Amino acid sequence: MSSTERTDVLVVGSGFGGAITAYHLAAGGAKVVVLERGPWLTAPDFDHDFKLGSSYTRAFDFVVGEGMSILGGNCVGGGSVVYFAAMPRAPRFVFERHGSIGRRMWPAAVSRDTLDPWYDRVAESISITQQGWQDVTYAGGLWAAACDHAGRTANPVPAAVDLSKCTNCNWMMAGCHFDAKQSLLLNYLPAAVAHGAEIRPLHEVQQISRTGDGGYRVHYDVMDAEDYRLRGESGTIDAKIVVLAAGAGATPVILQRSEQTLGKMPHAVGRYFSGNGERLNTAILNEDKVREVLGLTREDGLGYAANQIGKGPVVASWDRLDGSLPEYTRYSLEQLYFPPGLGTILAEVPGATGPSWFGVDKKEILKRWQSWLIIFQMIEDDNEGVFGPPPAKGNADRLSQQMLGVGRLKYDPRPSTLRAWAMADAEVKDILERDGIAEVAAWTNDVVGAYTVHPLSSCRIGDDPATSALDDRHELRGHPGIFVTDGSAVPGALTVNPAMTISALAERAVPGIVRAAQERGVEVTYGAPAPGGGTSGRRGVTPLLPTLTR
Repeated sequence: MSSTERTDVLVVGSGFGGAITAYHLAAGGAKVVVLERGPWLTAPDFDHDFKLGSSYTRAFDFVVGEGMSILGGNCVGGGSVVYFAAMPRAPRFVFERHGSIGRRMWPAAVSRDTLDPWYDRVAESISITQQGWQDVTYAGGLWAAACDHAGRTANPVPAAVDLSKCTNCNWMMAGCHFDAKQSLLLNYLPAAVAHGAEIRPLHEVQQISRTGDGGYRVHYDVMDAEDYRLRGESGTIDAKIVVLAAGAGATPVILQRSEQTLGKMPHAVGRYFSGNGERLNTAILNEDKVREVLGLTREDGLGYAANQIGKGPVVASWDRLDGSLPEYTRYSLEQLYFPPGLGTILAEVPGATGPSWFGVDKKEILKRWQSWLIIFQMIEDDNEGVFGPPPAKGNADRLSQQMLGVGRLKYDPRPSTLRAWAMADAEVKDILERDGIAEVAAWTNDVVGAYTVHPLSSCRIGDDPATSALDDRHELRGHPGIFVTDGSAVPGALTVNPAMTISALAERAVPGIVRAAQERGVEVTYGAPAPGGGTSGRRGVTPLLPTLTR
């Protein structure tokens, strides 16, 4: 393709931040092109195995940094294709956090109250089910029973899952073969295409430069469909507006690499990275104690032995999500199924002294993998992550044909983060080791550092130019017409799964992007209904538009 190709809006990435903006801008009349680094997979492509070349390795991007590794989506639909579909709203106190800067991180214009109408827009567009106890899996039921036994509460988690289609196969992390999980492949993306948006898979954006008419030129490489280390032709597309939504592990890298052509980037680009405070614990359950203490039995006489059955997180304990508690002591504890692979490698042997993610004792606990229960912590971390100079291409140096790369992120957790993890670890042990129900150990950080499936904050919004890369409308400071709408715009850890908040912020950013496009001569309007045609959410945000289109 020649450098003369033009579009009104170029969107980088097709996850929550990219799909939502692409839909609204296309529905409003703009010419929209979406460049997605990964392949375009649909329900028939999603395999129930973990072999190299399956949907599992094709749709994921696992980047190992120094002290932190990121597991993210790498396909059309981005993280929505490989996430566990948990869609809670962030607690009210999250928006008042000070974090490492000693004052409110979030822009004054954004609070739980001002974001609620945008949450509603997302809920109108993506079918979200408030699961009941009748929908809870064996793993979720056991976690709820253990919490109750320990004097804690637990709640079913709202999820973007069509329960009438769900088979409880527990392969949703490799993409849903039954279209039960309400990924973006079923709502925003087909709606965007119906309005003329063009989605190009296997297109990896490298950098952005300026054009002579005040617009931007986006430079990309075409990726090989089987071996992501191989690249084909390169090309460029000129656009009046660029929306970056490549994920918090890739968006800052693109901007860092673009500094030589665009000019100086805001100080916060590639800084203040948060792993959403995530950490995992493995409990090795004692089946006899599960029956004796919790009174749980199944038809076959087992108390549990059901790790392979279910649909991801269905039950969470939110007792610590209390705004009256001090910062760094608030967190959620969520039951989670994590498939073989990283889970079996990083799990430690409970009670061991020294590293135990390998060795004879590890082999013994692996024999009982069906009796594992994984608990997912989301604490308030301190935004410690910093990206170093970008690699020559992409967001990482690719080590394998698919999935695995080495990135430039450095993460050195501060005492506040370490104390929060230790506090959450202790609570998980108190709940699950009570009366001998299980033995618990946190996953090791010795192999790939800390780890996150919800990277955030590497180009965050804010009011202070010294600590935020974007203004409160998600426009990149000093570079009008470039917007960031993925998880990197979220200022800090949310203490819950972030997909709903990322989506709400992307919805909120659209009116400002539309206004910027109009100012650059694009014939586009704001006001499209939800992808399915609903309009009640549109009415709810109408009073907020004057501020966002100022």
